[in-house]
Amino acid sequence: MQTPRDVTLAELAGPDAAAALARLRAHAPVTRLAELDGWLVTGHAPALAVMRDAAHFTVADPRFSTARVVGASMLSTDGAEHRRHRRPFAAPFRAAELEQRFGGEVARLATGLVARLRPARAADLRTEFAGPLSTAVVAHTLGLRDIDVPTVLGWYAAIVAAVTALSAGDRPTGEEIAAMRDLAVAVRGGLGHDASSVLTGARGSLRDDEIVANAAVMMFGGIETTEGMIANLVTHLLADPAALDRVRVEPDLVPVAVEESLRLEPAAAVVDRYATADVVLAGAAIAAGDLVRVSLAAANRDPAVFDRPDEFELDRANSRSQLAFARGPHACIAMDLARLETRVGLGALLDGLPGLRPVAPAAAAGLVFRKPAAVRVHWDF
Repeated sequence: MQTPRDVTLAELAGPDAAAALARLRAHAPVTRLAELDGWLVTGHAPALAVMRDAAHFTVADPRFSTARVVGASMLSTDGAEHRRHRRPFAAPFRAAELEQRFGGEVARLATGLVARLRPARAADLRTEFAGPLSTAVVAHTLGLRDIDVPTVLGWYAAIVAAVTALSAGDRPTGEEIAAMRDLAVAVRGGLGHDASSVLTGARGSLRDDEIVANAAVMMFGGIETTEGMIANLVTHLLADPAALDRVRVEPDLVPVAVEESLRLEPAAAVVDRYATADVVLAGAAIAAGDLVRVSLAAANRDPAVFDRPDEFELDRANSRSQLAFARGPHACIAMDLARLETRVGLGALLDGLPGLRPVAPAAAAGLVFRKPAAVRVHWDF
């Protein structure tokens, strides 16, 4: 059976990507795409299998562009080396400790942003709320106390641009070198002095340059995916007035709405692995060295797992079976902090912006990271 010829990477990056992914999944849960020069996994079961099997599907490959920019980290290593990088950061991100450790600061930042927005009676909530909130929280958790949001965003943009250039086979401009140098100075300045930083406990287990590399990874993930999470959740609720009304009057539904939004439109749409040996996955014969891209977005809409997969449903019983934060050894270490930010952020918006409603429909797009270009809203004063 041949691959559906009408599915392109451009379509997979567009607002109607779910339909294209469904066609691929109906064809086969693991499909070779010539344009990708690798395999795309669209089924929930094989997606889990790949992410849980670091022995056969690894991130430790020289083609992994992030490591070439920031250095070796928990994101780009496997096995014992991965555990060495990840272990020092596990305790600060435990769900049981997050509320006490970061909840007050996240609430302060979210309510402050809403208070500054409120008099204008209109805003783009992606760039004026979700982005600044996620950036400020990253700066706080990494102990970057004296660094303002625009500076952190500048470092982030330079690193992202370098990773993007390498992924496309181009040469970075060199701005990432200055960004990593400045980030290293800021991180080293806080080590040992800021007990609330998630980085402080890593000293002694990792070298300073390794702590900086992991800080860059957490900065990237904390800004990009959390901004997308908040923007996507607001977009889903504004497009469904009945669901929005339920969430307003039933605050206990906020965590449910977060999980369902993650399922329907994960902010990080794919994760990449490389086959370490010839292996058969869901009937597909994958060769050693092949790129295996797991579509979290497709797996999260697999009808074998989720009924009515294209609908946003607050009463869905298995939303937490979604794979938005990956699974296995590389499951997102800060997933519960991202959930906390999204819950608190939504609460601040609903409490502080009465009559919140969209100016125009919004839709997520992007091949690797998916979020709307803008979430334009207005409200009563």
